[in-house]
Amino acid sequence: MKKKFTNLYLENQLCFPLYAASRLTTKLYAPHLKKLDITYPQYLVLLILWEHQTQSVSEIGQQLMLESNTLTPLLKRLEQKEIIQRNRSNKDERTVIISLTKAGENLKEQAAVIPEKIMGSFRDDNISDTEVAAFEKTLLSLVKILKEKSTKNEE
Repeated sequence: MKKKFTNLYLENQLCFPLYAASRLTTKLYAPHLKKLDITYPQYLVLLILWEHQTQSVSEIGQQLMLESNTLTPLLKRLEQKEIIQRNRSNKDERTVIISLTKAGENLKEQAAVIPEKIMGSFRDDNISDTEVAAFEKTLLSLVKILKEKSTKNEE
């Protein structure tokens, strides 16, 4: 008897290995971020601020592909921890500008070792650094395609 609907088998879903890899990768960050008393989404915000110093809430949301209703509580928690500060823009008071505090800037030093530790977790006899780099490039291309399609669907 021929099996029907094999396209609905978990093993035939592109989304599942992406989802699983994402969850497992995020889990690798947990012990490192716990030392900094931040969550993975908060870490992502800090990566943006460590690179750009200040950003509007909407700019951060665009880069992280997060809606403001998801981002705002996350930013409030960072502000409560005195890692960031939120201020209204002088040019447009509807715009909220996010910047690092001294404590947020100081976390950068402690966080600097995290990327290499995470990359070390990917090192294995079953996959080369070249394969990991190629996979990252493919993922970035896929994200770009999906983001463009998502934007078109919203219009």
